[in-house]
Formats: sequence, structure tokens, C-alpha cells
Amino acid sequence: MSAASNVRGRSIVVGLIGAGIQGSLSPAMHEQEARHQGLTYVYRRIDLEALGLDAGALPELLVAAQRMGFDGLNITYPCKQAVIPLLDEMSSDAQALGAVNTVLFKDGKRIGYNTDWSGFKRSFERGLPGASLERVVQLGAGGAGAAVADAALSLGAQRLTLFDVDQARSASLAAQLQQRFPEATVVAEGSLADAMREATGLIHATPTGMAKLPGMPLPAELLHSGLWVADVVYFPIRTALIEAAARVGCRTLSGGGMAVYQAVDAFRIFTGVEPNADRMFAHLLTLLEK
Repeated sequence: MSAASNVRGRSIVVGLIGAGIQGSLSPAMHEQEARHQGLTYVYRRIDLEALGLDAGALPELLVAAQRMGFDGLNITYPCKQAVIPLLDEMSSDAQALGAVNTVLFKDGKRIGYNTDWSGFKRSFERGLPGASLERVVQLGAGGAGAAVADAALSLGAQRLTLFDVDQARSASLAAQLQQRFPEATVVAEGSLADAMREATGLIHATPTGMAKLPGMPLPAELLHSGLWVADVVYFPIRTALIEAAARVGCRTLSGGGMAVYQAVDAFRIFTGVEPNADRMFAHLLTLLEK
């Protein structure tokens, strides 16, 4: 019996662990696609903020999810790296990136995957075709940052300059990426203003701009019309950064595409069933209009 036919005979239960995730649209995206596929599928939010917990509660939460029969979990800020020591196995992508956003419970094991990098890559190819990758600046070197930086280099970025509030973290990520992509130049140093002046593109991979953390991740005056700007934040879909970039004439990419495509890959991992990416994208847009 195939994985797809086996999954149709039972309920699928998954969840999302993160902080401040009440606005997440992942549950609605997964459950709606499951209905189209004829699956019984329940997706629960496990909000650390609402529960008064932090990433230190991860061991307890993973045990509880397994005992309650969950099929898997999506993992988001601030847990994408903290979850790694708690896993039995990891995909090669997740291992290379040092970040996990999807955990499958299978045969008593916890298997970690990263669908953020593939989600960003597919979104970029769809939303910013032909964009120059000559000099890219990225803000954020955490779990999401590691994934999108890897995707940018996979897409052909020639020079990638990383900035993070934790300079040691951005330096460590730059060194790892330089080893993986020796044909490119990856650095984590220098002046943000200087790097932005020369940049052809900007990737934003921090939580700034989310509904619960409004604001700009950099001074608006550093934006210029020679840039494309890609944000990983999708709630709201038009962040302050995307709005400011559009005003100065930049090509822009919201976090919506990445949200959909990472969900597409996670859905496949949880169920063994191939989801309809275009249908999920259309559904996300209707959700964001509400």
C-alpha cells in the first residue's frame, strides 16, 4: 500500500511550535489543501508566548506531541536551531543549513527537514525572474536566515553580505556558506550603509515587520531604486519594508510565496501526498485579504 493511500484511511494531526504564532496562516493552508485531497487533517498552534514558555520547553513539547499521536510538527521562530539536538535524524539540507522547520514523527523517530530554503528559492524564481544577484545584502542570520542565504547562493548570488544583531552568528554562518559555495564571496563585516549603496538586492530574514514586531529592519534612506527587495515576513503581506521599497521604485517580493512553498513541501512530508501549489497560493491570497 502506498503512503498516499495509507494516509487517506486515518486522521493526520500536525502542529506548529513557535512564539507569537496566533496570526499564522499555516493551519488554514494545510487544512484547506487536505480537504481538497480528501484527507482528514488537523493542524494545531502550540504558541510558546501564549503558554508562557520559551524554547527550553521544546523537549517536553516534542515528547507530548509524540505521545498524543501527532504525525509531525512545523517549527518556527525561535526554535529552528534549538530543536536540532532533540532529533534522531536530519535531511541533508537541514544538516547543511543547521536549521529545521519541519519534524516528521515516523517509526518512533524524529526526523528533521528544512523546507524554508526550497520555499524561498521557488518564490524568488516565480516573483523576481531575471533579478541581478551580483551583490546581495541579507539582514538576519538565524534559522530562516540560514535557509534563505543558502537559497540565494543556490540561485547564483555572486557576493552575499550578512548582517545580524549577533555578529558572531552572522560570521559563523558566512564561514559555513563560504565553504559550501566556494565560487561565491560570502562576508559578514563592514558598513551596512556601504554595502547597501553597492547592492543589487536585499533579503530581509528577521522577525521585524511582523504584526507583533512592527517597524523597519533598516533605515529607509538606505533603499534605492537599483535594488530588488525580498522579505520573508508574510503577516502582514505588505510589511513596512515592502511598502518603503515600493515607494522608491524597487522590485519587491513579499514573504507570501515562501510561506506557501515551504508549506507545500511540509505537507508532502507529513502526508506523502503531492499538494497543489497553485491552489495553496490562491488560498493564501484570499486569507490575506480578510
